[in-house]
Formats: sequence, structure tokens, C-alpha cells
Amino acid sequence: MNPKNCFTPFKSSIEDIKIPNKFTFPFYYDPHPIALLAASELQKRIETDIDWNHDFGLGQSISKLALGKMFGVLVVKNTTGELGYLSAFSGKLEGQNLDKIFVPYIYNRFSKKGHFFLETQQLDALNARIEAMETDPKLLAVKQQYLNKQKEISSILDIEKKQLKAASAERKSIRHTLQKQLSEEDYKQLHAAHKQQSINDTFYYKEYSAYLDSKLQKAKLEVQDMEQSIERLREQRKSTSIKLQHWLFDQYNFLNAKGEIKNVQTLFKTRIPNVPPSGSGDCAAPKLLQYAFQHQLKPIALAEFWWGKEPSSKVRKHKYFYPACRGKCEPILDFMMEGLNVDENPLLKNPGIGKKIKIVYEDEHLVVINKPAEFLSVPGKHVVDSVQERMLQRYPQATGPMIVHRLDMSTSGLMLIAKSKSVHKNLQQAFKHRSIKKRYVALLDGQVEGESGFIDLPLRLDIENRPFQMVCYKHGKACRTKWELVERKDNFTKVYFYPLSGRTHQLRMHAAHRDGLAAPIVGDDLYGLKKDRLYLHAESLSLEHPVTGQALEVRAEAEF
Repeated sequence: MNPKNCFTPFKSSIEDIKIPNKFTFPFYYDPHPIALLAASELQKRIETDIDWNHDFGLGQSISKLALGKMFGVLVVKNTTGELGYLSAFSGKLEGQNLDKIFVPYIYNRFSKKGHFFLETQQLDALNARIEAMETDPKLLAVKQQYLNKQKEISSILDIEKKQLKAASAERKSIRHTLQKQLSEEDYKQLHAAHKQQSINDTFYYKEYSAYLDSKLQKAKLEVQDMEQSIERLREQRKSTSIKLQHWLFDQYNFLNAKGEIKNVQTLFKTRIPNVPPSGSGDCAAPKLLQYAFQHQLKPIALAEFWWGKEPSSKVRKHKYFYPACRGKCEPILDFMMEGLNVDENPLLKNPGIGKKIKIVYEDEHLVVINKPAEFLSVPGKHVVDSVQERMLQRYPQATGPMIVHRLDMSTSGLMLIAKSKSVHKNLQQAFKHRSIKKRYVALLDGQVEGESGFIDLPLRLDIENRPFQMVCYKHGKACRTKWELVERKDNFTKVYFYPLSGRTHQLRMHAAHRDGLAAPIVGDDLYGLKKDRLYLHAESLSLEHPVTGQALEVRAEAEF
């Protein structure tokens, strides 16, 4: 492919835009103005320059197959010093003029003439053969005949067992009755005869059981023969799949800014699990950097945005910007960016510097504090400063963990702190039995209809993109939230949230997801648009004091 087809000069003037000194940290960023401009130009081309075969779900008629896609832009400088940008999409897309706009796949596993596609067809053929054999009416009939006969024989043998047991009990009763009437010699003879009869009965049962089992052998062997044929095909499928997967991994070799090359298997070797997830290397960011390094283009800034219908499991809003996924991309991008001057990871900075914790209520047993926004509840992987650390410093004589419950780092509001292990235990039990009532206030980005409602969306961690959560009805944990309208103003809605469960990012997901309120919390840097802060505040707690038994209600007004 001619590199000029992928390097796109800016149509708009960039004279007033200051070029960044450092490259974008791809896992948490605010898009640089020059990247925003590139994304805007690409979005116009997506709308006008391509005859798509893909349904993004943006039209009047939305099909069930409609699916949005992640797109990316990489602002680059060419060897002559000209600034422009590269464009890419994640995964697979079809349409005319794609090769004139988007950088190529690192390996095009979707090509119908390629080795991977042809081998996949063979696997599909194996799957079809296995499925056909597993559902073969002949196999199902033979299996059913075998099961029916097995059940019949089992029933016959159960009757035989009961009869043998009854006969044995009858002989025992006879011996008991005649023991005092017979001479010692006659009783011995009777006992010996009964013992021999028991041996005969046992022998008869075994022989009869073997005879009945022999009647099953023909059907049993027929079932086994057919199932062994299926198992051989399964083993062939497994072997072929593993061989093909290793072959595919060999095709994904990545460049970094220093000109070094590493294979995807090497990059994931130190990760858990140490096997690259499916689709590793097919996301927009690795494609963009690979093309830039291959064609001596210097990376300046990166941005990725969602285009199209929101998926059912995740929060992805049309034209919103999102970080690169960690599960598939982190090991790859970490290597590819070696040699680049990259922005510092903001997650390594202590967000609590200069922030103070306010005491709202205190007695000899517990404390209620008002946590500021962007402050950790407990120590993180890289930052120790947190509510827990500060409480331990403030109350060195306290026993137990102190922190009874957590708030997300970005959420402000009330937290319960226990001064003793026993109070901590009692408060945790109260949370477990839902006798502690919490109310949050949130400002949502959008107009929410209705006066109140109930949201029930089960959540689980998106393991390919931590710390994002996703809706999952199969493996997700139950999450339930009540909400009430406070006010509507302009294009914003203020609501009260009453969480009936306490899952990670529950209120943020329930607000933003299309099956929740479909209106992200203002300032949500994960599921909405970043602002000065997350507009979510835990404003009230109601509980029975764990020692005095008196009702305790604490309130802290939100700053918004």
C-alpha cells in the first residue's frame, strides 16, 4: 500500500494549535486539540467518503446486527516535517475506499484468500461435521434404546435383589424359630443348607446380571463406536485450532520507536494469563503505531473514539473518546512506545495532595468523614495516601481496619470509620443486612424522563479493559438502584440515587448505560465526558448506632 494513501494532511489550519512535546499516554488521557481536529476530520470522511457494508446503527432503521466500532487517529510528522494524521479502526470492517483512508491490518486474518481464513473454514467444516454427528438421529435413537434397555435391566435386577433379600430374611427367621426345637447337629445342617442357598442365589444373580448385560453390548458398542468417531474429530479440531493459533501469533510482530521487533507471544509471556487474548493487535492504536514506524512517521498524539450504536454490555457513546483497552493492548503499546517521550501516567500521581478530610460526626466509637472527590478510600497499587492511611495516623490507638465501606476515588461524600474492631464488625453486619441507608446526589448529562424508577443491571469487571465494568446477565453480580428526580435544568438532570447493592461503579454504570438512565454522570471520565470532577456525592447516611442503639442521621451537602 502506498504510504501517501494513509498519511492525510490536515484540511483545516493548525497554525494556532500548540504541538505537544510528549506523546499521549494511551490508557488515560484528554485528547489533545490537534488530535481532536484529526478526529473531527476523520468523522466527516466516515460520514461522506465511504460506502459502508457495515451497519453502525445510526440510521432510522436499526437492525439487530447493528454495531458501533472504535476508530483511532494518530497525528504524525513525516520526513519533510509536514504534520498530518493516520486513521484506523479496531477489528474488522468492510466497505469501499477503506484502503485509501485507513492503515492496513498488522495481519489481515479476515482476508478470504489468506491462510488463516482458509484454515478457519476447515475448522468450521470440522465443527459442522461434529455437530451433525452429535445430532445424528441414528446416534440419538441408539443412545435412547441403550438407555431404555439399561433402565429396564436395572429395574429387573432391583426386583431380583429384593427377592434375594426377602429369601435371606425368611431363612434367617426359620433358623431363629427352629433353633430351640432342633438338635445342635440338625441346626448345623440347616444353617449349612441356608448358607449354600445364599451362595447359590448370589451366583445366580451374577450370572443373570451378566446375561442381561450381554443383551446391552451390541447397542453399547454401537454407541461407543459412534462417540469415538466424534471424539477423534474433536481431537483433530483441537490440534488444528492450537496449530492455527500459534501460526497466527507468529504473524503479529510489532515495531517500537527504537526499531526493535517483538512477537505478540513474547509480549504477553509475563502477563496472567500468558496467552494473548483473541484480537490482540487488531485494535486501532497498535495498527496506527505500526504503520507510523514502518514508514518513518513520528507519532505526535493519539485519540480513539466510538462510532455508532452503543453495545448492550458496555457503555460506549457515539463520538465519545475512550482509552486503549488494557487487556489486549497494554503489553503491546508499552513495547511500541519504547523510545517515545510519553506523557506520565496520571494514575501514578497522588490525587490527594493538598486535599483535606472533613469530620462531620465523631464520638468515642466511630467517625463520619466527608471524603473529597479524587481521593482514594484505601491505598492503591502506586499511591498510599488515602482515607485509611490518614485515619490510622489520626487515630493511632484505634483497633481493626477502621474503613467500613468505600467510595470510588472520584466520588465525594460520607464514609463511616470505626474506632474499634468490634464496632467495625457491627457496622459491616449492618451494611450486610441493609439496615444502613445511603443517599447519593448526582448531576447527569442529559434529560432523564420520569420522576423516579428502579434500575436492575447485573455488572462484572471487563477483564479485557480494567477498571471498566460491563453488564452481564450470565456472570454479573446483581446490582439494583432506586432513583428520584430532583430537578431538570438546561440539558442536565439532578437525581437522588439509593443503591440497594454496593458494586464497583454501580451508580456510574446505571446512570450511563443505555438500559439504565442513558445519561452519564457529569464529569465521568470512564463512562462519560471528563470535567473538573465527577458530579456524584454521597450526601446522607442513616443508621442505628452500633453501641448506643440510637438513630444516627448524618448529612453533608454536595458542592454542586
